[in-house]
Amino acid sequence: MDEPLPGRCRVRAWRPAVPGIAEVFHARIVDYAYPLHVHDTWTVLIVDDGAIAYDLDRRSCGASLGTVAVLPPGVVHNGKPAPGTAAGFRKRNLYLEPSFLPAALVGPAVDRTTVDDPALRAALAALHDALAAGVGPLDAEARLALIGERIAGHLAPRTAAARRPESPVADRLRDLLDARLTDPLPLREAAALLDRSVPHLVRSFTRRHGLSPHAYVLGRRVEAARTRLLAGARPADVAVELGFHDQAHLTRHFRRHTSTTPGRYARGRP
Repeated sequence: MDEPLPGRCRVRAWRPAVPGIAEVFHARIVDYAYPLHVHDTWTVLIVDDGAIAYDLDRRSCGASLGTVAVLPPGVVHNGKPAPGTAAGFRKRNLYLEPSFLPAALVGPAVDRTTVDDPALRAALAALHDALAAGVGPLDAEARLALIGERIAGHLAPRTAAARRPESPVADRLRDLLDARLTDPLPLREAAALLDRSVPHLVRSFTRRHGLSPHAYVLGRRVEAARTRLLAGARPADVAVELGFHDQAHLTRHFRRHTSTTPGRYARGRP
């Protein structure tokens, strides 16, 4: 379709610095139909308002509130507001790298494109909210890994029980995070080094240390910021040195951990 989007359609898209995510796509679509097309990526979408009708590999499918739609890479599909939804629909898509799920799950995703799982839907909505707020890559990567594991569980029966959390692996991950405090190692790289899956690393770390890898890194950075501030460093310099986006980013997390701002904290020195 060569026609421009109608005035009532709105699109927001960006590529976050999160391993595995090729694009985040939020849209409100009214009086418009997507033509037949394919993506090189997995498409995982949730609907926030209205309903979507789409054909996937010549099969009539749909997505609505409460469900999750999983469209595999390389499979032809289209999309339009479902009949009876004059106001169109609002959706949030994640376009995920082909390695997000095993290639063997492409067929099952065609057969079972719609997933009815309120917990999965809530996890995806929370991830979208976090991405829109500029959450750190470590947090987003951990959330995405657990989401991928849950989707895979819907598309194919589990062939083996999940590995129990391992304290030694959690401690090794902690050491890796400590060594890269200002530039954390992506979890997929840590998983390769430790010969474990990302979901297993996240579960093991959380069980062992009582918080997620992302929360651990933030806490360690705030501790390091306190030391530097009391030594006389400027908050803006501390933010850059410790890997925060900017001083505002440091201030937000510093206040959450200490109940005060970096500036007030530093001014308390004798």
